[in-house]
Amino acid sequence: MSFNTFLIYLAVTAGTTYLVRVVPMLLVKKEIENKFILSFLYYMPYAVLSVMTIPAIFTATNYIASAVVGFGVAVFLALKNKSLTTVAIAACLGVLATELVITYLF
Repeated sequence: MSFNTFLIYLAVTAGTTYLVRVVPMLLVKKEIENKFILSFLYYMPYAVLSVMTIPAIFTATNYIASAVVGFGVAVFLALKNKSLTTVAIAACLGVLATELVITYLF
């Protein structure tokens, strides 16, 4: 790819990102009072993060069983209101233990 093509792609990407952020601010001048829209906007980051993270969880390991164990450990500890660091470390250890068991027993 030439440098000029790269600059064009960069300008289009920057313009698109800028428009996505600025157009809603220009169109909505007053405070949003609709409860449905407010709840939609409140939960949108969680939904996007889930959609981006969960497929990566199940494709990041060598075996689907280890991914399921890690995901299960993470969900269990998250529901017990453990810290993010604790959840992440325990999920990684669950995946590691499962991978070691699968690798050395089968």
